[in-house]
Amino acid sequence: MSLPFDLRSLRVFLCVADQGGFSAAARELHVAQSAVSQTIANLEKRLELTLFQRHERRIGLTPEGEHLRQHARQLLERADATHLAMRELHGLVKGELRIGIPSMLGSYYFPPLLMGFKARHPGIRLTVVEAGARRLQRMIADGELDLGVVIDDQASHHLERRQLVREEMVVCVPREHPYAGRAGVTAEAFFREPLVLFQDGYFHREFVDALSRQTGLTADVAFQSNLIPLTKAIVRQGFGITTFLRRVVDEPELAAVSFDPPAWLDLSLAWARGAYLSRAEQAFVDFVLSHREAL
Repeated sequence: MSLPFDLRSLRVFLCVADQGGFSAAARELHVAQSAVSQTIANLEKRLELTLFQRHERRIGLTPEGEHLRQHARQLLERADATHLAMRELHGLVKGELRIGIPSMLGSYYFPPLLMGFKARHPGIRLTVVEAGARRLQRMIADGELDLGVVIDDQASHHLERRQLVREEMVVCVPREHPYAGRAGVTAEAFFREPLVLFQDGYFHREFVDALSRQTGLTADVAFQSNLIPLTKAIVRQGFGITTFLRRVVDEPELAAVSFDPPAWLDLSLAWARGAYLSRAEQAFVDFVLSHREAL
């Protein structure tokens, strides 16, 4: 029994649905609009269904079209994964790895791992994207990234994860600050000071916001910056304090003091659940997990 559609017609159908029109889909696919229209007409004829509601200047999916879109996307993703797997049987691997890393990890944890992997696999191009942990989660789920480092918590459980490191979040103050000599800093003491914080979407800011909700205390945000060197400079000059992963506070003019009680973050390497890992991606996962002690 032959199917009433092929992969090409499904790709055209998805492009029209995603682009919202035949003209836009034709431009995206670099084909004539008439070819797109004919492909959709033939698909509707073979399925004996109306897939699009046609108006004067716009189109929309019918309920049947919406149902097909869900199944078509899954089918094409599986077809692409199968094609990649077959290519790899002939010794071909994906030429690029797209990896998402939060800024603190990218600057202080991952450079040796990235350089080590590149030395072992010189033919693989690494594209490293820096963004907030929550944005990275969305990019992984949407297929914009192959792999990424995320906070291992309830919000990331829709992803496939492998634990990398457990790291302490500490209070970062100038060396001469009264808190520098303490064994620990309570949330109350932390929120009494002007704070230098990352913007929303970064686990640094999310950690502080969660601490604020837990204690009912309000943060006095003096500066917002996602730039670690700038944040450190502001703290060194005494215009505020902040919180970092302990390893980030690595210079003599700054002190790292534990919270009271101590605060820990679990960080994991993640990819989309159910996604096919190419040989290059699997090699990177294996390499990183075997070198976790270097983190």
